[in-house]
Formats: sequence, structure tokens, C-alpha cells
Amino acid sequence: MHKFDYKTVIKNIPHKPGVYQYYDEFNELIYIGKAKDLKNRVNSYFNNDSYKVNAKTKVLVGKIRNITFTIVDTEIDAWLLENSLIKKHQPRYNVMLKDDKTYPWIVIKNEPFPRIFWTRRLIKDGSKYLGPYPSVAMMHSILDVIKETYQLRNCSLPLNQPNIAAKKFKVCLEYQIENCKGPCENLQSETDYQKSIEEIKDILSGKTGYILKNLKQEIDNAVKDLNFELAYKLNRKFELLEKYQSKSTVVNSSITEVDVYSIASNEKLAFVNYLKVVNGAIIQTQTIEIKKKLDETDEELLSIAISEFRIRYQSESKEIVVPFELEIEDDNVKFTVPKQGEKKKLLDLSLKNVLFFKKDKLEQYEKLNPELRTDRILLQMQKDLHLKQIPKHIECFDNSNFQGDFPVSAIVVFRDGKPSKKDYRHFNVKTVEGPNDFATMEEAVYRRYKRLLDEQETLPQLIIIDGGKGQLSSAVKSLKKLNILDQLTVIGIAKRLEELYYPGDHYPIYMDKKSETLKIIQQLRDEAHRFGITFHRNKRDKSTLKTELDDIYGIGKTSAAKLLTHFKSVKKVREANETELLQLLNKKQSAAVLEYFKNKKPLYN
Repeated sequence: MHKFDYKTVIKNIPHKPGVYQYYDEFNELIYIGKAKDLKNRVNSYFNNDSYKVNAKTKVLVGKIRNITFTIVDTEIDAWLLENSLIKKHQPRYNVMLKDDKTYPWIVIKNEPFPRIFWTRRLIKDGSKYLGPYPSVAMMHSILDVIKETYQLRNCSLPLNQPNIAAKKFKVCLEYQIENCKGPCENLQSETDYQKSIEEIKDILSGKTGYILKNLKQEIDNAVKDLNFELAYKLNRKFELLEKYQSKSTVVNSSITEVDVYSIASNEKLAFVNYLKVVNGAIIQTQTIEIKKKLDETDEELLSIAISEFRIRYQSESKEIVVPFELEIEDDNVKFTVPKQGEKKKLLDLSLKNVLFFKKDKLEQYEKLNPELRTDRILLQMQKDLHLKQIPKHIECFDNSNFQGDFPVSAIVVFRDGKPSKKDYRHFNVKTVEGPNDFATMEEAVYRRYKRLLDEQETLPQLIIIDGGKGQLSSAVKSLKKLNILDQLTVIGIAKRLEELYYPGDHYPIYMDKKSETLKIIQQLRDEAHRFGITFHRNKRDKSTLKTELDDIYGIGKTSAAKLLTHFKSVKKVREANETELLQLLNKKQSAAVLEYFKNKKPLYN
């Protein structure tokens, strides 16, 4: 495979805005990008310093064997061209805009006496399409308002002037029930019909305020003329439009026309919300999902989504509200990053929508594929705890003792976010005397990882110590002795306020009580405590449940258990004769029991 001579190609690329295209050895288009400076942008791909941390981009660059480019006038033009080319060619390394259904549109047909109806097909016949509407219910409610407010035809007759003049058509039932004014028999002029169409266009564009103002004036004029029937009809129309307007999310009428965008992302996906605001009301909204391909930044993904929405909704807004600065320059569009006021409220509303959409989508995916939830939580843990690696293997230590006696230590193991009970271990403390929790932790940690190293087993990515700074320091001592402290992360969790301690830090950190990371740590801690306390109780019980039978020479635990099971108490054993004892013991053991109790002062009266 020959090495690509990118320097020769870049020499011919100008410092102009445009779109660049990368091809592989099979001349297959693998990536499309935009830039306000083509030369600088393309050169940056081959600059190792710029992309040394991005493994996916390295793979892409390694496949490039040819570069073509298209120069445009402005960066906005590059932006729109990139969007259309990606949708057409769908290159392997470009982000995927996920749109798993065709959204409905409201169409105003390009014909005499235009019909208005909904469709999922866009036909380039000069008709006006408004939408798309992400909610079918929303779209039907709008059409219902139009039907109740305006008398439009719903037939498909070819109502051109020659046909009407020739009297080819007759009015139908729709005319009789006053849903149509009968343009087919020339009972309504095309000018009057077109006036209704223009008003409907304004309504669908969110410009109801102007129409309501005119209607109010028409109602007043009808009342002055004593035309109460017309006033009633106009008032009914006014009420319907006012009700429709009240259903829109009203913000501030001073905001005439803006597009609002927000983004929320994780390692694999991004979600972008779009709000269209006209005359103080949100008239359109939609959230889309984007599948990442090259670890794209939020800035890159938001730029792609904005161009997609502006094409999809045919938006010509001169102002775009965004959560952060974008490297897009155009004299015809103003990008605003609000810090306060009404536009900040709009941005917050958009963010609330996109976060809800993201949460809902991820929950759906996780129900279908539980491993996705595990991956997400572990990645979040890595981020929250500043870990070097994803914590697929976590171990947690806990100590138990009873008034300084019977000290034990327990370890529980989680793999891929779930308990791995076959890996749980108990430790009988060997080198510590008395109640010394720090020394007990030091011994347990040392023994655990000394054994893992001797057996050449893998070490955990994260160790959790149940305790504060003292227990954590003891664990760190052992890890340093084994020379493995730099190979993993160890933290301590104190019970009182759920503080997290890191080695060497004087002050703890506090996590959100609802944090999934904290919940996993608490689950590990509680499981270690449960497992350790169970072992501790068993050990304590075995050491404290002794009887007089244990003091008889020649009577072991098994024989003592037989006697207690049969006679139910030590008192009954003492009262038993030789014949009864011989049923359970040999002659030597029976004689030892009889001799013991003969010389022993009775404990019971």
C-alpha cells in the first residue's frame, strides 16, 4: 500500500471557505467536512499534534488516498453544502443523523382555490409545505382549527376559470352545511378565497396577533352596521384563533423570530433540540439524535444539526440562540449566547427538552440492551472519580470485630457493575492483637494483593476502603509495599456523611446523593459490611457457644453434639446412667463422663 503524499495535495488547496472530501484506496468517499479556511482545516488532519489523542481520526487519516474540495462564497454556504452532501452520500466516518420516520407536513397546494391538507411526501410542484410536525396530534389539531375557522374546499375538482365559467360543477353537501362557500359555481371569488389562504399562512407561521387585531376591528365594524349575524361569525372565528394562540408556548412578543438550539451528548450519541419562535410563541419544536463516528465535539455536532434543521424547516431566521460560541461567521445570521433575560429562558427551556429526550432515549436503549446501562454507569464512574481506566473490576474492604475480639476482614468484588460472589473473600486476622482497625486493614489489603500478584491475576481498577482517612492511609501503605499504587485507584468512604477520601487529600469530596456513582459505591460498601458481619458472627458464635462437655477429657465436639442432641441439656447428660451413655459413646468416653460429673459440683439444683 503506497503512502499518501498529502503535502502535494494541500499545496493546491486555497485559504477559502468550502467543503472537502476524503477518499480511500478504492476511491470510496469516506468523509465530508466543511471549513472557513480549507487549507488550514485539511492540513490539521495530518498534524500529529492536533489529533494525537483521537484514535478514530488517526484511523480515518490512515485510509485517505485522495482529497477533493469545493469552494463556496461563505461559511454558511459551506455549512449547507456539507449537510446536503452527507445526506446524499452517507460517508462511513460522518455522524449519522438518526431520523427513523417521515414527519408529516401541511401543504397548501399550488392550484386555483388551493386545498390545504397533510402529507408525508414532499413534491416539488410549487406548493407551500409547512412543518414538519414531529407530533401527528399537533398537526391534526392545527388542521381542525383551520377547518373550524375558514370555509375552504376539500374536493379535488380542477377549479380553473374556464371550467367554472362553463358551469361544469355543482355545489355539494359541504356548501349546504356551510363548510365551503361554493367557488365551484363562482359563488366565491378567487380573491376572497386567497385572502383566507394568506391568513392561514400567517397562522401557521405563528403570526396570529396581526390577524386577531384585524378581526377585532371587523367585529366592531359589523356591530356598528348592526350586522349581528356577521359579528357573531367573526367573533366565533376570533375565539377559535385566540384559543389556538393560547395553546402555543408564549414567551415574549418582543422576540419576533429566532431559532433556539441546545445539545446534550455522551460518548456515543448526541441529542439536539430545536425551537422556532415567532412573535413571542414557540410554533415548532423537534429533537433529533446523532450517532457519533469520530469523537466529534459538541460544537461540531451542533453546527451539523443547525444546518439540518434550517433546511428541514426552511428557516430563514436572522438570529440563532445557542448555548456556546460557534466558529461560524455570516453577515446574514447572528449567533447569540444569552446569559440572562427572555432568550436565556428560551435556551433553558430547550435544554430541559433535550435532557428529557436524552434520558428517555437512553432508558429505552438500556431496556433493550442492559449492557448499555452498565457501560454508561461505568463511564460515568470513571468521569466522576477521575479514574485512569474504566472500573470494570472493583473491590471493597470492610473490617469487623466485637469489643476488640474476633477481628476479621472481608472483601467483595464487582465485575461490570455487578456482584461477583465467587470472588468474595474473608480474612482471619493473623498479625494484629486487640482492636486496631488500621492495622487490620493494612494486613487484609497486603495479603489480598500479594496473593493476586503471586498468582498473576489481574488487579482491580478501583479499590474502595470502608472508612475515613486512617483506614485509607493503612491501605495505601500496603499498596506501596507491593509497588502497585500507581496501577490502580484507591478511595475511602466514611459512613457519617458519605465523604469520599483520596490518598494525600486533606479534605473529602461530596457527591450528589442521587448520583449513580455514589449509589454503586454505597452498594459495594453495604455488601462488604453484610458479608463481613456474617462471617464475624459465625466466628464469634463458634468461639462463645461452649458447654461443660467441652471440658471433659476425651469428649470432642462431635461427641458433645451427640449428647446434647439426644439429652437436650447438660443437666440431663449429668443425670444419665452408664447404659444410656453407652448408646452414644464408647466405654472409655462413658466412664470419663460419669467420672467428671461424679467429682464435679452440680451447676443446677
